[in-house]
Amino acid sequence: MDIERRELAARFVGLHQEGCFLLPNAWDAGSARVLESAGFPAVATTSAGVAFSLGRPDHDCGGDRVDRATMTGRIREIAAGVRIPVSADLEDGFGESPETVAETISMALAAGAAGGNIEDFTGDRSRPLYDPELAADRMRAAREVVDAAGEPFVLVGRTDVLLTGGPLDEAVRRADAYLAAGADCAFVPGAADAETIGTLVKEIDGPLNVVMGLTGSALTLAELRELGVRRVTVGGSIARAMYARLLDAARELAERGTFSYAEDQISQTDLNELFRR
Repeated sequence: MDIERRELAARFVGLHQEGCFLLPNAWDAGSARVLESAGFPAVATTSAGVAFSLGRPDHDCGGDRVDRATMTGRIREIAAGVRIPVSADLEDGFGESPETVAETISMALAAGAAGGNIEDFTGDRSRPLYDPELAADRMRAAREVVDAAGEPFVLVGRTDVLLTGGPLDEAVRRADAYLAAGADCAFVPGAADAETIGTLVKEIDGPLNVVMGLTGSALTLAELRELGVRRVTVGGSIARAMYARLLDAARELAERGTFSYAEDQISQTDLNELFRR
């Protein structure tokens, strides 16, 4: 990690020390540059957005998920394309074994990531979550790599208990186990109401990341800050909103042969200026 990237990573670590901040999710260098231009202090990647940009599914139990080399390549492009820290969505570490997770963290560091999520979702309908003991071992393996590298890096332990229909108390147990195993921050997607989020903040022994945009929650960043949330991401919601506009435009062209979709486009000049270094 070069000096500039190390300074960005250290700044990213500092964002997690107190307060609450919004970490929007990009899927390519262009979307990351747009988010950077809006003034965000850091961006995260979204495995959903990357997958959709490649015509692939995300968070699915099928066998067509994006492979590690492709995802790492996209992370490298995003990190090289912005001058703010980048946190990587590393899914389940792209393999079951702790050794595979360790390799994935090493690759994320080499790609320029200042942080990364490891989740316990397996993609297997017969057992959607890794066993708690194995999931904690995977987090410990990730922590060992980060410590050995000696570079600033925010390791996030994500549990998908709520997304797979599990109870809140299990989400708390798993989040605490991942924090005890070395995660710097817990991430519990699927919590969108004030009562659930407030319970998580109170019961989890460490900083909490929540994701907004999955359900169109009415909670604001100010309200989430008041609840005690440390970090807020938006997952693939920006990408899905973009694809909704694309689908609307495609249907207008195919079904009506009109071009009103273009009335709200960004000009070529403005995009060129935004992307010009």
